[in-house]
Amino acid sequence: MKKIILIRHGKSAWDKPFLADHERPLAERGLRDVPIMGERLLRRGLKPDLILSSSAKRAIQTAEIIASYLEYSKNDIVSEKNLYHCSPEIILKYLRMQKDKFDLIFVFGHNPGFNDLIERLGGKIDNLPTSGLYGFRFDTDHWAEISAENASFWFLDFPKKKKK
Repeated sequence: MKKIILIRHGKSAWDKPFLADHERPLAERGLRDVPIMGERLLRRGLKPDLILSSSAKRAIQTAEIIASYLEYSKNDIVSEKNLYHCSPEIILKYLRMQKDKFDLIFVFGHNPGFNDLIERLGGKIDNLPTSGLYGFRFDTDHWAEISAENASFWFLDFPKKKKK
């Protein structure tokens, strides 16, 4: 079984209107919410075999903060410029290229690509919030074979989600 957790970057700062979108850092709220999600992943015992991230500053910052909670080296985060505001097809392409030795992959990125990918894989969501997590399981042992046909919803979590 292969598993992915899509992790939308934390809330980004808009206080410098002339800063290129790719260079926008996390806002104060993002810096508050991302550690909450890191703690939740740690409590669930979820540690990635691989972290793929958009190269956008806010996505990399989010990946680095989460990685620090899970004892995953920041140096092992794979930053990919093609994951910046990309289509679901591009995300799937990068996932399908991965080595089968990896079972759990975290992907850090953006909407609308994540929302579109969730729907394409059969998930239901209106909008994955900033710092939100959406997990899928795939009934296959090979990344090259992941698809909507073998995908199933695993979990959804986000900072404002009420605990049961």
